[in-house]
Amino acid sequence: MIGHGFMGAAHSQGWRVAPRFFDLPAAVEMAVVVGRSEESTRAAAEKWGWAEAATDWREVIARDDIDIVDIVTPGDSHAEIAIAALEAGKHVMCEKPLANTVAEAEAMTAAAERAAAQGVRSMVGFTYRRVPAATFARDLVAAGRIGEVRQVRAEYLQDWLSDADAPLTWRLQKERAGSGALGDIGAHAIDLTEFITGEHVTRVSGVVETIVTERPLLGEGIGLSGTASAERGAVTVDDLALFTGRLESGALASFEASRFRTGRKNALRIEVSGSAGALSFDLERMNELEFYDATAAETELGFRRILVTEHDHPYVSAWWPTGHMLGYEHGFSHQVVDFVAAIADGSQPHPSFAEGLHVQRVLDAVQQSSAQGSAWLDVG
Repeated sequence: MIGHGFMGAAHSQGWRVAPRFFDLPAAVEMAVVVGRSEESTRAAAEKWGWAEAATDWREVIARDDIDIVDIVTPGDSHAEIAIAALEAGKHVMCEKPLANTVAEAEAMTAAAERAAAQGVRSMVGFTYRRVPAATFARDLVAAGRIGEVRQVRAEYLQDWLSDADAPLTWRLQKERAGSGALGDIGAHAIDLTEFITGEHVTRVSGVVETIVTERPLLGEGIGLSGTASAERGAVTVDDLALFTGRLESGALASFEASRFRTGRKNALRIEVSGSAGALSFDLERMNELEFYDATAAETELGFRRILVTEHDHPYVSAWWPTGHMLGYEHGFSHQVVDFVAAIADGSQPHPSFAEGLHVQRVLDAVQQSSAQGSAWLDVG
């Protein structure tokens, strides 16, 4: 695993726990974690269960005993690391968004396609696909339970930047993160919409905005925590993105990605309305799915709450008895399960780098649309 910040902890949890609850087709050994600081990387290895710590990712991917490379670094290094790892014959899991630019994502996808011809697999970490309730929503739509999809509303809402004096972290710097709320959390809303509906976003019209343009610099390093100094630096990414999308079927979808929705901590919400019913999911209530059956008798109409903890629900049978809740970290174990299974049976894991490239093109089209006065633009 290359990188060991917030996502490093989440991915480590996935690698460590998945083999203990699921019958994986291959054994998993957490061999080495890589970081820039020898001291902090060694501490991460000891804390999360990695056998070794290293500071040179190029040396690590050249090793014969490494089969999988998991990339959890900021977006500015995704392309270089992923392409090198694929060319070295390593299977690659890469956090989202796939890259900081369309050009980088295209290069990564081309490398993935070349590697696939040699049996090397790659996947993007859109983990929320693997929340059981979200996967079950996809299954219900695919089974025709809500009929023809007519409208989608998707939003990812947070408020961790609502304080104008919150420090300037790498996530607020375009050269490191690529974009702000749009790419960081808006990408999840796009991917989850496409995953649940089975349709791509083909056109967009949107606007992005930076609400707070300057923030205090961190005294030591750039991270999610630290001591803010009196000196301030420019925020070079968006805080808020609002856009409308057209799906392949012609259905309209509205999207919002905000780090300024006061009181919303991690509210990834999606509602899919169809000709025969509707579905509603909220990550802040991640074990639940609301389902509306429009074919029911008038006296029985209304959204009903489904507790997605039955053993026949996706992924759930490996965990606890019915009614015992799963949490944020479980999606990362499910991600490991699906990735290892695909490698073992020689199939393409999803979402692929090509799917990640498509999301990157949607993000790029939204930014271009905003720059052109919210003009409607084709994706890709």
